[in-house]
Amino acid sequence: MFDILVYLYETYYRPDACPNSEALVKKLSAVGFEEEEISKALDWLTDLAVTSNELSEQYPQQTAFSFGTRIYVAAEMDALGTGAVGFIQFLEAAKVINAIQREIVIERALAATSEHISLDKLKVIVLMVLWSQGKEPDSLMFEELFVDEDDAEPRMLH
Repeated sequence: MFDILVYLYETYYRPDACPNSEALVKKLSAVGFEEEEISKALDWLTDLAVTSNELSEQYPQQTAFSFGTRIYVAAEMDALGTGAVGFIQFLEAAKVINAIQREIVIERALAATSEHISLDKLKVIVLMVLWSQGKEPDSLMFEELFVDEDDAEPRMLH
């Protein structure tokens, strides 16, 4: 699923540049992605749009950056891990994401897998949340989102 998300980010500059679902499925199949993975990715993206709309409508006053501290429940900590939580806090402190985007990232990370999510996958989720909202991180943040921890060098997206 994450390979498809990265492919979509690389291929379509904005979400509205994506073809309709039927055409997108055909295109992704032609590129070589499996039907099950395509279905998972498109469902995940649909749920991303729903979550973004719901949170934005529920908490319109939270569009400014929050100065509160987010407390993570045990299930979130187990799934995310301290590295991912620290990275989310870093992004919020750097004003790359706001409080609503943070909650969307957490919700989508938990929805992506029932196991522990790697920091690399969390970075893809952050990128997709920003992409879905038509926002692009600045070049320094973009580089941070694609630095492989083992190599300490920027990795190729695809």
